[in-house]
Amino acid sequence: MAIFDDEPVKRAEPYRIGQDLSFLSVDELKLRISELRAEIGRLEKEIEAKGATRSAAESFFRKP
Repeated sequence: MAIFDDEPVKRAEPYRIGQDLSFLSVDELKLRISELRAEIGRLEKEIEAKGATRSAAESFFRKP
């Protein structure tokens, strides 16, 4: 916590692939795993949505 209001708040550094993990506790590692799994799920949903959009566009523009 900052002593004075005008001091910037230090934020935790976001996860970077390949970063040194030795400074993280077991609980922090488990939290990162949970966050990464959630992010993988979000990415997979986006891939599905883009695939559905593409399929709809392809069927619309397909010649009879």
